[in-house]
Amino acid sequence: MIILEDVYKRYQTDHGPGKWVLQGISLVIPEKVNVGLIGRNGAGKSTLLRLIGGVDQPSRGRIERGGRVSWPMGFGGGLQGSLTGRQNTKFVCRIHGHEEDLQDRIAQIQDFAELGDAFDEPVRTYSSGMRSRLQFALSLAIDFDTYISDEITSVGDAAFRQKAATAFKNLAGRASLIMVSHGEAILKQFCTAGIVLQGGMAYWFDNIEDALRAYKESLPV
Repeated sequence: MIILEDVYKRYQTDHGPGKWVLQGISLVIPEKVNVGLIGRNGAGKSTLLRLIGGVDQPSRGRIERGGRVSWPMGFGGGLQGSLTGRQNTKFVCRIHGHEEDLQDRIAQIQDFAELGDAFDEPVRTYSSGMRSRLQFALSLAIDFDTYISDEITSVGDAAFRQKAATAFKNLAGRASLIMVSHGEAILKQFCTAGIVLQGGMAYWFDNIEDALRAYKESLPV
C-alpha cells in the first residue's frame, strides 16, 4: 500500500518558486492493484511517478510506502555515466543484496536490455532509449512489491515492446504496477484502476474504463 497525504510539488526557477505541479493530493493506492496515471502533457504524471518512486521529494505533505517500490522504469537518471552498463548493473545488484547470485542477475539484465557490445561501454554514450532499456531490465531483476513505469512500452522496436509487455504480465499476482502511457489500449491491457491528473489534483477511479471516460470528458471540445 502507498499512501499520499496532502502532497504538493513545485520546482524552483530562475525567478523563484514555480507554479504548483501537484497540489493537495491525498490517495491510497492498494496492494497488488495495477494503476494507470492519465492526464494531458504537463499534468504532472511523471512528477507523481518520481515522487512515488522516491526519486524526488514533495515540497509539502508526505508519502508512505508499504513494501519495496522500484524507481520509474524509463526514467533516465540513477545511472553513473562514467561507468559501463555492466559496472552499473553490478553496483545496483549489490546494493539490493544480490551478491550471492550476482553473475546470474548480470546475465539476466544483459540479455533483457539487448545492448550488445554497448553493455561494456560507458553509459554516457547511450541513447535515451538504451538507458531506458537498461533501467527497465535492472528494475525487473530486483524483487519489488510495486513497479512503476513511465512510457517504457514505447521504448525500442516491436520485439522489445512485446518483451516488455510479457514482463508486465508476469508481474500479475506477485506485485503492483503503476504506469504512465499515452496509449489507451496499453492502459486497458495492464491496468484495472486509474488516477486522472487535472489542474494539479488527482482523482481515483476503481475502474480504468471510468478513469479514461472521465479524462476524455474533461478535454475541450
